[in-house]
Amino acid sequence: MAQLRIGVVYGGRSREHEVSLASAASVISHLDPSKYEPVPIRIDRDGRWFFDHQPPTATSAEKIINFEHSAFNEYSQGDDTVIDSGKPYPSEVNLTGSPVPLLSSLELDVVFPALHGPYGEDGTVQGLLEMADIPYVGAGVLASAVGIDKAFMKQLFGAKGLPQVLYMVVLERTWKADASGVRTEAGKRLGLPVFVKPAHLGSSVGISKVTSTEQLDAAIELAFAYDRKIIIEAAVPDARDIECGILGNDETEVSVPGEVIASREFYDYEAKYLDDSSELCIPAKLDPTTIDQVRQFTTDAFHTIECSGMARVDFLIAGATGQLYLNEINTIPGFTTISMYAKLWAASGITYSELLDRLVQLALDRHAVKSELGKNMP
Repeated sequence: MAQLRIGVVYGGRSREHEVSLASAASVISHLDPSKYEPVPIRIDRDGRWFFDHQPPTATSAEKIINFEHSAFNEYSQGDDTVIDSGKPYPSEVNLTGSPVPLLSSLELDVVFPALHGPYGEDGTVQGLLEMADIPYVGAGVLASAVGIDKAFMKQLFGAKGLPQVLYMVVLERTWKADASGVRTEAGKRLGLPVFVKPAHLGSSVGISKVTSTEQLDAAIELAFAYDRKIIIEAAVPDARDIECGILGNDETEVSVPGEVIASREFYDYEAKYLDDSSELCIPAKLDPTTIDQVRQFTTDAFHTIECSGMARVDFLIAGATGQLYLNEINTIPGFTTISMYAKLWAASGITYSELLDRLVQLALDRHAVKSELGKNMP
């Protein structure tokens, strides 16, 4: 059987650039060479697309950040015109600009978007691939857009009746026009403590825990530095962080749940990627009823936003009462071998390489179904 040419797209303009490089390094190194030929495609921070002759090899965001201004600067400034793979890649392709000629000329069988955050996980790249008629791993345009927007996500989950914490959505123009009103409403509806988050970012970028009224303004201003829409959420007392993986299209499988035991007050960017003292407990120590609830709500969240391919669904459990709250869905979870998503599936009996096989096949299956639509119309 001929190898499938898998375009792995990574980098991007979002604040999660380093996480994306780490995910891509893991994907590229674990694609079975007897089945696949990885084609590394890098998006720089300024949005330029490259056919990358020196793909990333570091599989942790910490290593990438530490070396970004040394070794990674060398590769980012190198000659991006060709990969010496023995394959007939067109030499005339403009490799330093628009993605359209690049993607159309590489004869890709499937694209794996190893992108996180805006301009990659939000439906923009997915829409480009739909227009190019290229199969791709993961959620489609709608699910990607909803999954990255915490406000719309929460509205859909609420309409489905899924349990969530109290929250409010604040637009930047509202804050500028009536900051006092926002403070008053937050105090009345949510109390303290609260979490303040940008609506469209992942990896806990721009998130603050607020325990006093004096801290609220600074937390809101920080979130607005990343987004024009933010979320303020009531904090769950003595919260436990539970995460669960899901895999499939119409028919899905759900992993065992895992628990994150953060090394800091909450699981922020530093705790996730720069501080290795946080712990992952897989499977999570939960009673059978709660495990069943987590798995069912994971499936419900996945289908509520019409997701496909993969997702990681995150929950909070109140320490004293055991009340379970759905927090969010991640349509492109961190994808290194030591990321929670991969570890959840390893504990469920699916290795990292097998997981890649499954995701590639799911992408091809979904594309085949869509390609048949309308063909039998009179």
